[in-house]
Amino acid sequence: MGAMFEQAADAIANAGALIITAGAGMGVDSGLPDFRGDRGFWNAYPMYERLGLSFMDCANPEHFARDPAFGWGFYGHRTNLYRETVPHSGFMIIRRWIEQKNATYFVVTSNVDGQFQKAGFADDRIVEVHGSIHHLQCLEPCCRDIWKNGEHIPINMETMRARSIPRCPSCRDVSRPNILMFGDWSWIADRTDNQRIRFRRFLEQTKDVPTVVIELGAGTALPTIRRTSEELGEQRQCTVVRINPREADIDAPHISLTCGAREGLTRIDALFGQPVPTPAGQIAPL
Repeated sequence: MGAMFEQAADAIANAGALIITAGAGMGVDSGLPDFRGDRGFWNAYPMYERLGLSFMDCANPEHFARDPAFGWGFYGHRTNLYRETVPHSGFMIIRRWIEQKNATYFVVTSNVDGQFQKAGFADDRIVEVHGSIHHLQCLEPCCRDIWKNGEHIPINMETMRARSIPRCPSCRDVSRPNILMFGDWSWIADRTDNQRIRFRRFLEQTKDVPTVVIELGAGTALPTIRRTSEELGEQRQCTVVRINPREADIDAPHISLTCGAREGLTRIDALFGQPVPTPAGQIAPL
């Protein structure tokens, strides 16, 4: 395993561009819940186990139409949780690599938590493939507007119901997070589509640049991020470094590191002989 960390460090040291692909496992080290399987979801939200509801059941836009206080109970709690969460030191390690190497970069994440922006990564260098909980849209929708989520959403933790319902500023109907949910036909993808356009431009501009894809905590249950990493590894002259505690396998010449995101990044960083970075919020944005 030690040799694999050395290979990863060598690849990163020689890269002119970094693509960070991140799944839910990237947030676990920041204290965010692991929704892996029904048991993982119920460990985070035991009140839904009592109701016999899975993550897929709760992450459904129908709740906002049928019972918006229930729909916003789940997503309001997650909004509050993500606002309170401090990104772990792994985010800062990647930022320091980018700064010290003066490397160009892009982030592709399935996470809706906004942790990369909070850690200081530029908003125009991120693709949020499933949208963002920090942006809202009309439930209907009455228009294609997407706006920042500045709502204060108090939650009754006994019933998991929201005490206030965010409204669309145009029609005053219920609003919802601008997130792709299960069985979702009304998600407005314009913001994510624009992010994808910027990413395609980045790929075109860096097609001849030595590139490393650093994949962090991307599982197989929803394999969007893993497929993105593998497609980049096949189509470009680049190395994929897959960091995952349970599902790290990837074919050579790519690199497999069986550990969590923060541990993997920290162990690679130690090979560069650099100090541990300061917490989020103490570093100027890139």
